[in-house]
Amino acid sequence: MNDTAVAAGRLARGLEPLHSQVYFAVEAEPAYTAAGLEPGRMSYFAPRAAPMGAVGPSVVTATFYNFSPRLVAKSVPRAWELASPSDLLDVRFAVADASLRRTLGDDTVASPEMAEAAGLARTAAEAVTPDGRPLAAGHLDVPWPTAPHLVLWHALSILREHRGDGHIALLVEAGLSGLEALVTATATGTGFTVAFARGSRGWSAAEWNAAVAGLADRGLLQPADTAGDDAVEPVLTEEGTALRKRIENDTHHLGAAPWTALGADGAARLGELGGAFVRTALANGAFPAEGVFAARPKG
Repeated sequence: MNDTAVAAGRLARGLEPLHSQVYFAVEAEPAYTAAGLEPGRMSYFAPRAAPMGAVGPSVVTATFYNFSPRLVAKSVPRAWELASPSDLLDVRFAVADASLRRTLGDDTVASPEMAEAAGLARTAAEAVTPDGRPLAAGHLDVPWPTAPHLVLWHALSILREHRGDGHIALLVEAGLSGLEALVTATATGTGFTVAFARGSRGWSAAEWNAAVAGLADRGLLQPADTAGDDAVEPVLTEEGTALRKRIENDTHHLGAAPWTALGADGAARLGELGGAFVRTALANGAFPAEGVFAARPKG
């Protein structure tokens, strides 16, 4: 793994909260329900899938990867009967606008630094190639907004989905189903808590525990008592840790090209500007304070 790819991967992960905060924004569900969607997970599935058009539940399950097909099918294709993809894209930008203004402040949104960051991020996003990357390809077809903070958000959305599409390809290559990928990611201790991961992705405790047992049989998780009614905390073995590390490193490599298009100086400057925005957004409550993310990595 070369240093350039690792640096690009760290930059991508470091800036991702500016994109992903829209999924936790207090403005989101009221805006989407006002547009016609039903309350609940429909306000996540339909707006994120909207750049691909009025796709069916199998496409959403495949491209989002770690959600239960049952959960997806409760929202899609029903969502498209209630609101068109193009209308939802407009609402999505409105949600991003409101969320960024709330967490960054109007002065930051209108600042020269925001305009500079937007230009750099757009340069990276326009270097994305859509080959084999359905979510990134859909986002590339969305017309660019004009406001700099929305240009930044849209660029980071393209880059996030580009990286995610490559990550899914590597999970498939590693023989990890969507649920198994979720379980092993949770076991790293760097993402969601077990309760949030299972509940938000729509898996039953029995399905979760069956995946844990299967992964333990493969030597990727430590054996656990999966006979109870509660979802167990997965613990990676050395082999499982090595697999997750390899997948992460290869994800850096597959996602590096757009970031390297900035050059070292451009990437460093975007990291400096965007990093300051991320810190401000986090300090202003862009994400839930508890119950969603793991407190610390598991040793």
